[in-house]
Amino acid sequence: MQADKKKVEKLVKTARGQLDGILRMIEQDRYCVDISNQILAAQAVLTRANKEILKAHMEKCVEHAVQAGDSHEKMTELMALLDKIMK
Repeated sequence: MQADKKKVEKLVKTARGQLDGILRMIEQDRYCVDISNQILAAQAVLTRANKEILKAHMEKCVEHAVQAGDSHEKMTELMALLDKIMK
């Protein structure tokens, strides 16, 4: 992985903490909208982590492949990933 590992780890650990909190909220039978808001917050943190990883991938792995004249595979991977993101 080419991304800043400490930054990504911190984001994922934050999301893990949020997920643990969501589970507690469910166990405590908390208000549905409050639970939903916490789920959205966890998703946002994971989205930030994913952006960090993809940004580094594009800046390093994809750029290297383009410079080497071997970008087809990397572009195919990115298009497949974009299809998943856009669903």
